Amino acid sequence: MTTITIQEAQATLTDLIHRLSAGEEVLITEDDQPVAKLVSTPPREAPRFGTLAGTVLSMDRFDDPMEEFAEYM
Repeated sequence: MTTITIQEAQATLTDLIHRLSAGEEVLITEDDQPVAKLVSTPPREAPRFGTLAGTVLSMDRFDDPMEEFAEYM
């Protein structure tokens, strides 16, 4: 893990962010005390259409009585 001062981070923040590789961390300190940590995460994959097919409930029969409670009605 790389450690830099808050003054260095302010001066080079854009470059610092662009230089981070996936999983790398940079600790930012002020007066030798940690105040922040930059962590690079891998890019997320875009969701694909159709991957949740069949998981959405149909509202057509929402108000119908449930079969489990037929004896109570």
